[in-house]
Amino acid sequence: MNDQPPDPLLLDHDADGIRELDNNLPLWWVWLFYLCIAFAVFYMTYYHVLRAGELPVAEYEKEQALGERIKADAIGRFESNLASLVPLRDAAVLGQGLQIFVTSCAPCHRADGGGLVGPNLCDDYWGHGSNYVDTVKTIINGVPEKGMLTWRGVLKPTEIQSVASYIYTLRGTTPPNPKLREDQAPKDTGPNPFE
Repeated sequence: MNDQPPDPLLLDHDADGIRELDNNLPLWWVWLFYLCIAFAVFYMTYYHVLRAGELPVAEYEKEQALGERIKADAIGRFESNLASLVPLRDAAVLGQGLQIFVTSCAPCHRADGGGLVGPNLCDDYWGHGSNYVDTVKTIINGVPEKGMLTWRGVLKPTEIQSVASYIYTLRGTTPPNPKLREDQAPKDTGPNPFE
């Protein structure tokens, strides 16, 4: 028989010989719990019942619309000055243009500009205009019917100008195994055996 009085913190039941303590929670924890409950009631009433404040989704959509307006204004100002644009020759700008070209343009035009799915950017035949402003317009508007993305809203105006300046430096270079000019008809190889 056990002559020790039972510990008042131990509960009467046990599970597999393990007995549970009945400690009181710290006062700071209890008040924090009550404060969280009060905040939740206030939040629910303010935002969901009274609809006095904007929910996070509405705030996000408002900020996103503002950002889209800022981007549209910037590209609009850029497009209004297109006629006066000239290729930039600054090494830092051309370096940024090279970086954008390698990540965004090279999958279709090859890193050397010789052309894969997209046309060869090194020859003198450019299907959408051969001057610098035409290159900028092609980057901004893309060529959706041929699979080129529209970069409006994706690239900043300074990035568009830097990549266009870099592309302009590719003209006249001779990459190995370039894609044929687009104005040339394919060679006749004889009748198609599948027709």
